[in-house]
This record gives sequence, structure tokens and C-alpha cells, in this order.
Amino acid sequence: MKKQLIFTLALLITLFSFGQKKELKTLEKAVKNNNFAEAKVAATTLESMLGSMDDKTKSKFYFNRAKALYANGTGNIADFDTAFVDLTKVDSKYVSDIADTKKFIQNELLLKANEIYTNGNYTEASSMFSMLYKLVPEDQSYLYFAAVSAIQGQDFDSALKHYIALKDLGYTGANKEYFAINKETGEEEILDKGTRDLFVKTAKTHISPGERMTESKAAEIANKIALIYVSQDKNEKALEAIKEARAIDPSNTDLILTEANVQIKLGNTDAYGELIKQAISNDPNNVDLLYNLGVISSKAGNAKEARVYYEKVLSIKPDYLNALKNISALILEEETSIVKEMNNLGNSASDNKKYDELKAKRITVYKDAVPYLEGVLKVDSTDIAFAKTLANIYSAISETEKAKALKVKFGL
Repeated sequence: MKKQLIFTLALLITLFSFGQKKELKTLEKAVKNNNFAEAKVAATTLESMLGSMDDKTKSKFYFNRAKALYANGTGNIADFDTAFVDLTKVDSKYVSDIADTKKFIQNELLLKANEIYTNGNYTEASSMFSMLYKLVPEDQSYLYFAAVSAIQGQDFDSALKHYIALKDLGYTGANKEYFAINKETGEEEILDKGTRDLFVKTAKTHISPGERMTESKAAEIANKIALIYVSQDKNEKALEAIKEARAIDPSNTDLILTEANVQIKLGNTDAYGELIKQAISNDPNNVDLLYNLGVISSKAGNAKEARVYYEKVLSIKPDYLNALKNISALILEEETSIVKEMNNLGNSASDNKKYDELKAKRITVYKDAVPYLEGVLKVDSTDIAFAKTLANIYSAISETEKAKALKVKFGL
């Protein structure tokens, strides 16, 4: 009886092994013929047999299921994920063309990802780069491109996840690049080391070879994490991220401004003031920096300080459009409180006197705004909203002809 049982078990194992081989051949044939629907069915059948497969059979199963799920690039995103995991389980000892297959898929996906990104489909491009990273986890630049694409597509949750992963991996993106000067054009060209050496030593078409490390992206990554936290109103987490970023790059003006923005949100005006001073001392004539300082000061409710920064911008670059617009708006905001005060007055002699004073003050505000409004239209002659505002102000300050000309020009 015992011998019969052993014989029966051996027969079952043999039959089971035969079934595996038969289904595996069906899977391999379907994949070879690009019949991916049939291949998926065969793969599903084989999946229940995984526990009894030897390493060689498992490798062949995972390899062919991966190809079936990838389906020459026509599979869906969820199937791609499974396919890439399967490829990591394939032993090259049993499947000799695994490296070539992975390289082929990598190149194909990279072309698609770049094309999708160029066409502005950033969220889809982010998914593609993320898949590339799963396929080739040793190349962390794919994860970086996934994060950048997610930011462009305003998928901040995905971007944050990718940037945190990059930070935890210690990714810097810094690598050695090789360059030489093209004799014919006189321009520097970045080449791989072999090509550069060939051009310099053999072809003699290039001179002055050199090498350098590219700039680290560590501070940029930390800054992006902080900015996303700021956008999500997670200010404490943002400050932690900024602290880490500034430890990497303490003089980075963008980081200083980001921290200033967070500190003012938290009501830490002293810390905000110190950071503003640091930013200015770093780059006192940077118009973009000065403009941003104006915006931050305005948001902080410090209109006088904001105007000082906008004026500084315009003293360096008189046609800085956003500074012209913002300072115009800043000046005209004064009208609101004046009108409110005028409306609250009574009919007494003192009230009437006060009314005349406020009316004169209102005219002064209008006249103060005029040069900046005119500056806006000088830079952007199509801005109807600012043209309408200026025309109304011309009328209010008795510049009738100017108001009429502006209304005719813009059809107001």
C-alpha cells in the first residue's frame, strides 16, 4: 500500500510537471506570435502552479508573463507595473536575453515619456518615468524626472512622494561630464569620455578637453518638498524641509524667500524680517528677488515696504511689467479707506471740510498712480483692464482729452 502511494504521488508530480511545461510552451508561443490575450490566459493558468515550479521554470514564466503584460507597449499602466516586477524575478542564468529585453523596453518607454512630456501631458509623462524607475531602479534620474513632470502636471501629492523618495535615497543628480571645444565652431560640446578622447586625440577636431561635476540637485529637491508643504498649508513640515535644504545650500536665495513666506504665515514677523535682510544682502540688485520681496511684504500687510521694493525694481528695470502693475494696485488700495471715511461723514461744517480734504487726498492718490498705469500700457498696450482704470482716473483728475483718447483707442 505504501509503495502504491509513493508511486501515485510520483505520477502526480510527473503529470503536474508535464502540465507546467505544456502551459509554459503555450505561453511562450503566444508571446512569440504577439497573441497577448491568449498569453495572459496561459499565464493565469500557470500562476496557480508557481509553488511547485523549479527556478528555471519560474524564470521563464516571469519573463514571458512580463512580455505578455507589456504587450509591446500597448498594455495598461497596471499591467506595466506587474510586468516590471516580474522582470526583476527573472534569473539571467535561465533566460539569456533578459538584459536585451529590459534595455529594449527601457529605450522604448524613454522615447514615449519624452514625447508625452514634450506634448505637455505631464501627469502621464510622470507615470512613464515612474515606470522606468521601477524597471531600472539603479537609475534614480528617472524618479527625478517623474517628480519634475508631476510638478508640471500639478500632481503635487505624487511629486511630494517622489521628492521624498529621492531625498531618502540621497540622490543628488551630480555626475561627471566630459567636454571639449569644437575647433570649427569654437563652442564647447559635452560628450561621453570615449567620443571626446577620440575627437581630441585621433580626429583632432576638438581641443581643450576637460571634465567637471554637474551641480547637485539636493537643495532643489529639499526646496520643492518645502514648497509643496507650503502649498498644502503644512507649515511646520515646510520649515523642517527648509532647514534641511539650507543646511545643504545656506546662501540659496529661493530657500530664504520660501522660509520668509512660511514665517510670515505663522506670524513670526521678526524671523521674517531677518530673512528678508539676508536675501537682500545676498543679491541687492536682483530685480526678480526684489519683486518677490515686494510681493511677500504686500501679503504680510506691509504696503510701504512693498512699495520700496517695487520702486527699487523699477529703478533698475523701468519696464518690469508686474512691478508696474503691483505698485499701481498698491497705490489705488488707499482709495478704499478714503472712500469709506468719506461715506461715514455727516453734513456738519466740520464734516464738509473733512470731506473736501479727503476728496483732495483721493485726487492725490489718483495722480500718484497715473505714471505707473501709463507705464503698464507702455509695456503692454493690449491690457484693457488697466486702460479702463487709467481712463477713469484721467476723467476724475480733469484730464478729459487723455481720457477721451484712451477710450477711443481701446473702444471703452
